Amino acid sequence: MSPAAPAAAPTPPDYPALIQRVFTEMGKVVIGQQVLVGRLLIGLFTGGHILLEGVPGLAKTLAVSTLAKVLNLHFQRVQFTPDLLPSDLVGTMIYNQGQSVFEVKKGPIFANLVLADEINRSPAKVQSALLEAMQEGQVTIGEITYRLDRPFLVLATQNPVEQEGTYPLPEAQVDRFMLKVHVDYLKKADELEVMRRMANLSFQEDVQPVLTAADIQGIRQEINQVQISETLEKYIIELVFATRRPADYDLPDFAQAVQFGASPRASIALHRAAKAVAYLAGRDYVLPEDIKDVAADVLNHRILLTYEAEADGIRTQDLIEAILGKVPISS
Repeated sequence: MSPAAPAAAPTPPDYPALIQRVFTEMGKVVIGQQVLVGRLLIGLFTGGHILLEGVPGLAKTLAVSTLAKVLNLHFQRVQFTPDLLPSDLVGTMIYNQGQSVFEVKKGPIFANLVLADEINRSPAKVQSALLEAMQEGQVTIGEITYRLDRPFLVLATQNPVEQEGTYPLPEAQVDRFMLKVHVDYLKKADELEVMRRMANLSFQEDVQPVLTAADIQGIRQEINQVQISETLEKYIIELVFATRRPADYDLPDFAQAVQFGASPRASIALHRAAKAVAYLAGRDYVLPEDIKDVAADVLNHRILLTYEAEADGIRTQDLIEAILGKVPISS
C-alpha cells in the first residue's frame, strides 16, 4: 500500500487583494476620502494612533465606524465633553450589594478601535487617562492592571483650537499620536455624490467584513519585511533634525521660528509609516516618495513654533515643505 501523499500546505492569504477590497467596501459609504482611509490603515497596520483634525461634518466619525465594520473589529465611540471623568473612559469599581463585593466595570476603552470624538473638549485629566492607555497598552482599575485588546488603536478627532470650548492637547501628549491628519472639505463632485446618497431615505450602510484581527497581524509581519535602505534611513534622520535646527540646513528664514522640533518618536513613526506606504503601493521596498508622502502627517503636530513666528503667519506646513525641498538624499 503506497504511503499517503502529504497534505498540501494552506495557501497564504492574498493580503494586497484584501486591502483593495477594504478600500472598495469603504468607498460604498465614505466618498472622496481615500487619503484618510489610507492613513487609518497605516495606523492600524503599524500600531500607531491617529489624530484627525477638521471642521464637523467631514465624515471623520463615519470613516472610523465603517472601518471597524469592514475589519470586523470591536468598536467603541466616546464623546468627550467637559464633564467626562477618567472612570467614564477606563472603567471603575462598583459595589455588588447581593454578594457584598466590589466588581470591575470596564469602560469603552476595552475595544479594538476606540474613537475619541472631540478629544480636546475634555479637560486634561481625561485626556491623560486616554493617552496613558495609548502609551502603555493597559489600564489599572482598583489594584488590578488589565491589558487592552489587540489590536488596539485610538482614533481621536479634534476640533480646530480656534473654536470655543476646546482644551488644547499638551505637546507631550500630542506627540504620542503617530499621525495627525487634517481632513479637508470634499471636492464638488464628491460632495454632490454624498448629497445624493444621503438624500435617499432608503440608503443603508451595507458593507461586508474583509479582514480579521489575525489578518491584521499577518499584514504587520509583511510590512515589517519591507526593505528600507540605509541611505533613506539617514534621510529620515536628517529631516527630523532639520525641524530642530533649520539654520543648519540652509533655512535661515525659519532659524528663529522653531521653539521645539520633532522628537525621536518622529523618526520611528516616519520609518514605520514609509514602509506601510510602500506596502500599500504594492512594493517591498521604500522609495523617497514614500517618506515625503507621510512626512507632513508625521511631523506637523510635533513642531512647536515661537509666538513671533505665529504672529508673522509662519505655519508648520511651510517649514515642512521647505525642509522637504532643501534636505538632500545622500549616501
